[in-house]
Amino acid sequence: MAQSPTDAPLKTTPLHAAHLALGARMVPFAGYDMPVQYTEGVLKEHLWTREHAGIFDVSHMGQARLRGVNPLAAFEEVVPGDFIGMKPGKQKYSVLLNRTGGIVDDLMAARPVNSAGTGDDGLFVVVNGACKDNDFKVIESELAGQVQIERLETRALIALQGPEAAAVFQHYAPEAASMVFMDVRLMTAFGVDLIVSRSGYTGEDGYEISVSEEAADDVWNKLLSDHRVKPIGLGARDSLRLEAGLPLYGHDLDETTSPVEGDLAFAINKNRREQRDFPGAARIVKELAEGPPRRRVALKVLEGAPAREGAEIADASGDVIGVVTSGGFSPVLKCGIAIGFVSGANPEPGAQLKVIVRGKPQACEVVKAPFVPHRYVRKVG
Repeated sequence: MAQSPTDAPLKTTPLHAAHLALGARMVPFAGYDMPVQYTEGVLKEHLWTREHAGIFDVSHMGQARLRGVNPLAAFEEVVPGDFIGMKPGKQKYSVLLNRTGGIVDDLMAARPVNSAGTGDDGLFVVVNGACKDNDFKVIESELAGQVQIERLETRALIALQGPEAAAVFQHYAPEAASMVFMDVRLMTAFGVDLIVSRSGYTGEDGYEISVSEEAADDVWNKLLSDHRVKPIGLGARDSLRLEAGLPLYGHDLDETTSPVEGDLAFAINKNRREQRDFPGAARIVKELAEGPPRRRVALKVLEGAPAREGAEIADASGDVIGVVTSGGFSPVLKCGIAIGFVSGANPEPGAQLKVIVRGKPQACEVVKAPFVPHRYVRKVG
């Protein structure tokens, strides 16, 4: 993807020089110069993460602290999740909504605490890199006078993912061993203060590590010095999240898509459904009760080439009923997989459909997401 002369100069993350030193192929992404792959290529990076541990630079993401008199209650005015009831030390996935119930962005919001269980009363929020300026503008506008947004522009964000990620990270941060999926902790490791969550975007166990830009190189290099860890670029990050059945904003979600259409109804807590006090509640509650006009589905391509974004989805009679929004080859399943939206009745797993690839109908099957089982750690010991 070439950068035109009229484009703004690309930003760089604190780890930019480290990527160049590793021989990364760099591409524009979310306004940043980012590594799409390293010398071994996307396929090997993908499989390494599934078998060992991959390290990702995700510092382009938007990190911020939301503070105020009651920031948890205020935040509920723009999302459908229960944040007032979220315990300290926990993180929750949610969606920022517009007034018609469309998704402005998906995000993570957390209440970090230290090992003693103390922190501050604010929220630590991480949003998508391409959306962050608009996201914080929306939050600031909708919650004016209720919260103050402290954007953490000088912090890097490093993800360590894979079945060996926990052992690698816990060598440097032993207290991380007591964390389970969606725990978030303030801790000191590598001689610096970190914000650490046990979560990620690959379906694997692992950690996301927020660190000051000054210490980012040291943390990255120490983790990478372990023989179980290899650097992973955006290419494998995308194929890993697709296998995990996780949506990508701007492709599988946008401002016209409701959480119900996007198969994200789990992010709408029961008490919020009853209170109907979030943006677009009338539309969303109606879709929960009656079904949405379209819905996100997971597809396994049974023949031919992988179906890419934009490929049409047809029913058994050949009538077009939807479109692929993310698609590619699964290195684990060794076949094409896709996420898309279909209109009409909800197709159950096992339903036989077709994807139109280069004008040719190819058999595909509706499957239950994720394509590859998640391996999050929900209980220690």
